[in-house]
Amino acid sequence: MVLLGSACASTPQLTQLSTPSSPKATAPFSGITTDSLRLQDPTRKRLVPVVTYAPAIPQTHQPRLKVALLNHGYGGKNTDYSFIARNLVAHHYFVASIQHELPGDEPIANTGNLLETRKPHWQRGVENMHFVLTELRRRQPGLDYRHLLLVGHSNGGDMVMLFAAEHPAQVQRVVSLDNRRMPLPRTRRPRVLSLRSSDQLPDSGVLPSPAEQAKLGTQIVWLPATRHNDMWDGATPAQQQEMNAYISRFLEK
Repeated sequence: MVLLGSACASTPQLTQLSTPSSPKATAPFSGITTDSLRLQDPTRKRLVPVVTYAPAIPQTHQPRLKVALLNHGYGGKNTDYSFIARNLVAHHYFVASIQHELPGDEPIANTGNLLETRKPHWQRGVENMHFVLTELRRRQPGLDYRHLLLVGHSNGGDMVMLFAAEHPAQVQRVVSLDNRRMPLPRTRRPRVLSLRSSDQLPDSGVLPSPAEQAKLGTQIVWLPATRHNDMWDGATPAQQQEMNAYISRFLEK
């Protein structure tokens, strides 16, 4: 997997942000079924491949499954984050992992003001997410779409932050794995957790100040033993366990 990690100017001080004490590990969950969908968006004439994760055994006497959209980093695949998807299923989510880049797509911008030059790429990601939600509502009308969770790594995290900024009423929670360009929402809804790597810093203004974090309930967690390019299935078991534990605690509050 290839993820962009270009240097950024005017980065914030790490000392402004706190790292909570380590949470407890999440119990393993293995009763999962996966499916691969090749969705065709007729409006944009674009293929949107999706891998879904759901409980293998239909749940009885349980609330409806909530919906989570999982978004990979640039150069990655929608199958690269199965350790997170499985954890989300354990928290009663139906997970749709979206493939955003396709062969023949224009490469992502790597020059200029990246907040602006990459925005068309993120906007396409937002459109992909909207299309997948529309298709899921048609195919899976029994799911709970009122408590939408968005998860994204790196460039995928920038996509979900743009979605949250443009459509805050549609999203309950957002988890960013080290997005670096698109600012986190300065609003109480959606609730935001951002897991930060040990080797990459966000651009200035991406993360809220300590005062904003306290006011809005935004959670920023620095992972000193995890690099930016570790935040996928290639992470060590200990790294995966730590990331999932923070995500679990965020979902359980």
